[in-house]
Amino acid sequence: MADVAHERKMSDAEGLMWRLEKDPYLSSSFTTLSILDRPPDVARLRARLERAAVAIPRLAWRVQPAPVNLTAPSWVDDPDFDIDHHFRHIALPKPGSMRQLLDLTSLISVDPFERTRPLWQFVVIDGLRGGKSALVTKMHHTITDGEGGVRMSLQYLDFERDAPDPPPLDPLSVEAAETSDAPSVLSTVRDLVAGSFRIPVGVVRQVKALLADPTSIPTAGAAATDTVRGVMSQLADVDRARSPLWGARSLRRRAEVAQAPFAETKEAAKRLGGTLNTAFLTAAAAAASRYHVEFGAPVDELRASMAISTRTESSGANAFSLARLMVPTGEMPIGDRFRAIQQLADEARDQDRGGGASLATLAAVASTLPTSLVTRLARQQAETVDFATSNVRGAAVPMYLCGAQLVQNYPLGPLGGVAFNLTLLSYLGRLDVGLNVDRAAVEDPARLAALVEQSLQELGAA
Repeated sequence: MADVAHERKMSDAEGLMWRLEKDPYLSSSFTTLSILDRPPDVARLRARLERAAVAIPRLAWRVQPAPVNLTAPSWVDDPDFDIDHHFRHIALPKPGSMRQLLDLTSLISVDPFERTRPLWQFVVIDGLRGGKSALVTKMHHTITDGEGGVRMSLQYLDFERDAPDPPPLDPLSVEAAETSDAPSVLSTVRDLVAGSFRIPVGVVRQVKALLADPTSIPTAGAAATDTVRGVMSQLADVDRARSPLWGARSLRRRAEVAQAPFAETKEAAKRLGGTLNTAFLTAAAAAASRYHVEFGAPVDELRASMAISTRTESSGANAFSLARLMVPTGEMPIGDRFRAIQQLADEARDQDRGGGASLATLAAVASTLPTSLVTRLARQQAETVDFATSNVRGAAVPMYLCGAQLVQNYPLGPLGGVAFNLTLLSYLGRLDVGLNVDRAAVEDPARLAALVEQSLQELGAA
């Protein structure tokens, strides 16, 4: 994470996520709920987080937008950085149930960040039944993605309960990034010119023209035509989400959790000729199918958004793309559903590698458009999707937080305007599943979570 930590300039995709939050429905913050076997040493944890803010400078930086949003924002030092603005220690009232904890986590998750401060928050919650505690970590997606967040957690997690604290870090010993706190006019112009070569000026002009008049699709000929067509194909897809039950949207949230065995699920995916990511999406589709049948509204297909990691050793803070798939939700054997979704996922990856309408391409094009138009287009696109899924790789060994062991680790991904987000985090031979639900869309989130767990168990036995 060393290189990631010192990047002062946001990527186009990160800049897009920042701009989209002008619309609260499009918030990209994500949360992890970690259950601990006992209360951690809070003073030690506070000190570890102060150290982490030195090791990972983005934790002590705030966002500085470029003049008139000509380019992606930059990260600058927060002169008023105070760890106590980002770290809280509270307790549940009795009886300290899991339901109380999930409801509190939902409230923390949906609370927007103060945009003039660093974009993260840690909350230790004591009083959980059985002498347990919890840690809620909330982070803005512009800092890092889910997999990057797992790597970042090594700054405050240990591999043994009584591990000694690492030595203090001298801020001067950490490799400096850029010296300027704010982008200069010259650097902004330089970035703008550089950005023009990522997406050719002619392509940008064609995209703008097509947005103004979608009937004037250009004929083939230019080298960038495939890119233009890919972008326009994505933007032109305004078909409403397919669910007859999950059409409403709101800012009210509810969190649910589920679990499944890791080895059995991964082995089943391999037997069926696919990946764990496909297994998870298949379980989500099967659960959605059963939910609609139980509520008297069966549906043959739903549109899902699936996050696909593109991380390599040289990746920046965020390394993922998004694929939209029309997944089958009619009644069928779980193996047949898996194979159909694996084929759809393979086609989506091939299309992304072809550069037609990747997240990076869309973000680069969006950087040339007014924020009001970008947020409107994004909401329009979100309305075409029923639910979102993501799969994050976690630790296969026990992890400890200042004397307490992590016993469960539930991720809650951003909704981004869809009915629910289902995110999977592998930990300690188990799959911990977090379900972040729009309460206006899904009438019975607990039943949906139970069906997800049931579908994962069925898939593991396939």
